[in-house]
Amino acid sequence: MKLAPIALFTYNRPWHTQQTVEALKQNELADQSGLFIFSDGPKNLNDKAKIDEVRKYIHSIEGFRSINITERPNNLGLAESIITGVTEMVNKFGSIIVLEDDLVTSACFLKFMNEALNLYENEPQVISIHGYTYPVKGKLPETFFLRGADCYGWATWKRGWDLFEKDGRKLLKELKQRNLTKQFDYNGACRYTRWLKQQIAGKNSSWAIRWHASAFLRERLTLYPGVSLVRNIGHDRTGTHCHKSRLFDVKLSKEPISLSLIDITENQEAKEIFASYLRSVKTPLTKAAVNRIRKYFTGVLTKR
Repeated sequence: MKLAPIALFTYNRPWHTQQTVEALKQNELADQSGLFIFSDGPKNLNDKAKIDEVRKYIHSIEGFRSINITERPNNLGLAESIITGVTEMVNKFGSIIVLEDDLVTSACFLKFMNEALNLYENEPQVISIHGYTYPVKGKLPETFFLRGADCYGWATWKRGWDLFEKDGRKLLKELKQRNLTKQFDYNGACRYTRWLKQQIAGKNSSWAIRWHASAFLRERLTLYPGVSLVRNIGHDRTGTHCHKSRLFDVKLSKEPISLSLIDITENQEAKEIFASYLRSVKTPLTKAAVNRIRKYFTGVLTKR
């Protein structure tokens, strides 16, 4: 099986970074995988000490086939760091698995990602593979497709990332011209269009909302596992704009996901289960919940 390189994007949280790496090392394919770490530069002097601590740790990492570290001298910010790093890697290697420094993975994560990348490599309708699944109440299938793309532990190919549109204005214009904003917003269950407008206005710098919109407009699909293989540990007030929350907390799957070719169409039942979950936390009593959903989809949960 061909293994994709792993890209890990870090900033100024040494404890979170260590938890992410230690969990990743427990994956059965870790010692056969190349790990590429992108360490963003400091935004200010207050960040430098923590970044130095992160960099000291990442230089001590073992347990992977190879480790390559890129230390940015200046601060690119999360969006530009990911866009630049992912573009460089898919152009060189053809595929990629992407993690950020607050994502703890199941020991089955790399197996699922690599098997799915190989299984759907030549299916142009499939744009990416995702590792995180909401803590929904409904029963999800072993694997399923949803339209768009996602940002919590994901993988793609060069052909997928080549569809990424960096200009939010172009994306919003096309959504409006094709009368797709309601569908884009899960029929009102989520606020994607608003968050894309906020990105355009400079109120967030999200790469994730643009990645999702790019895939959605091209009618591309992302494969999800029925049980989550990724858990976010960044909901602990350690990052900018971060409120403590357990809304997205999940139990990681301890068993491998059974992969087989399924119909490459959006699973409407799974979509409604996701929409139902999003509606359930979007109430007047849970303003913090709405903020968590916004930050999840705009990719600014704990970022600079």
